[in-house]
Amino acid sequence: MLAVFNAINAYRTSLGLNPVKYNPTVSTLSQDWSNNIASRQVIEHRSNFWTDPRALNPNNGAGEIIAVRWDRNAAQLVEWWKSSPAHDALLRDPRFNVIGVGITFTDGNYLTTPNSYTMWGVVNLFGYTTLPAGTVNSPGAGTAPPQLPPPTVCDPIAKHQPPTLDLSAAAIRSAGDLVAVDPSGNLRDYPALGNGTFGPARTVGSGFAGAKEVMTTDWDRDGVIDVLVQMLDGRLLLYPGAVSGGFKAPVTLGGSGWQSMTMAVGIWCGNNRLPQILATDSSGALYLYRNLGLTALVGRTQVGSGVSAIRLSMVDYDADGFQDLLAVEANGNLRLYRGSGLTAPRAEAHLVVGTAWTDYSGLRSLKGVTGLNTTGIAGLLSNGTIEYWDLTGGSLTTPSTPITGLGGLKLAQ
Repeated sequence: MLAVFNAINAYRTSLGLNPVKYNPTVSTLSQDWSNNIASRQVIEHRSNFWTDPRALNPNNGAGEIIAVRWDRNAAQLVEWWKSSPAHDALLRDPRFNVIGVGITFTDGNYLTTPNSYTMWGVVNLFGYTTLPAGTVNSPGAGTAPPQLPPPTVCDPIAKHQPPTLDLSAAAIRSAGDLVAVDPSGNLRDYPALGNGTFGPARTVGSGFAGAKEVMTTDWDRDGVIDVLVQMLDGRLLLYPGAVSGGFKAPVTLGGSGWQSMTMAVGIWCGNNRLPQILATDSSGALYLYRNLGLTALVGRTQVGSGVSAIRLSMVDYDADGFQDLLAVEANGNLRLYRGSGLTAPRAEAHLVVGTAWTDYSGLRSLKGVTGLNTTGIAGLLSNGTIEYWDLTGGSLTTPSTPITGLGGLKLAQ
């Protein structure tokens, strides 16, 4: 971090520009996004990042630069930015007076494993008429006001990067696959083809007849997609996926009481690469459950109230890089609870973004259905038709109908 900060200021000084200062709160914004893109192995900017509370209300411009390197020389990130006209323009912008820096190191060797990166860098640059509280001359300089750490429920148990694996033999091959349970309890996978369509069903598991809800996620972050099952008898079970196909023996994450919860799974916390669970009880209290790996869940943190939902789904609805919560209410309204990477939904009016959503017996958040890094949500109608909304633009539009014939099936989240 200090190497990047010093290299940027050395460059600005050589151009006769004022040096930028450092703010630790702004840097949490940069670090969280660096962790986020490293966990997904994508290079992409976050829209409207300057509206994040950690940006501290800049009023004189905002910019973001990103790069990845396959070595550990952080200062060389700045050299690459200098060689790119668009990035260089941000480094040279005289309006900017405060930056945040995020650096994430991940395991991997690009020479032996393509697309396995080792260092990710994000710098956010902001201009302020009045410097925000806590701003110092450089990282570690001065005594900045203490920053509250994220609540324990969001803290990762470990920072690790899943390997890049060949999932061609795995039960569920991508986060874009449609997954469903048939009346006999067989698990079917409809592989996403990447062009908005799905391939024919493959039976990839059995014994799921007692499921209230089935969810797919890489819970243990080993690079293979797992199945999380909310059982009607109250248990919460995890079936770890095997790269060679099928699933390993189930792990009991919860022993009882889960049948009454309405739940969704996803990467809710911006600083945590492990998926977490959001769930509501009958009173509308919203709880966040920390992922502890292949062991029972212990404790929960209430992060909201008044969330009336018969179905939940976690998806990046507004395309800002953070997961949001979509709640289907008993009257059919689809209500949006936007996330900000922190424990609780944003403190704002929670808008109704759709109606008549009780027509859908299941919802599934999907990635990569219509192209690399795209995001969307699928709904299953009673006639067996899947409707799919691409959310890459940050809102619901007219759905497509990529697949039919799923009548009588339970759609996995």
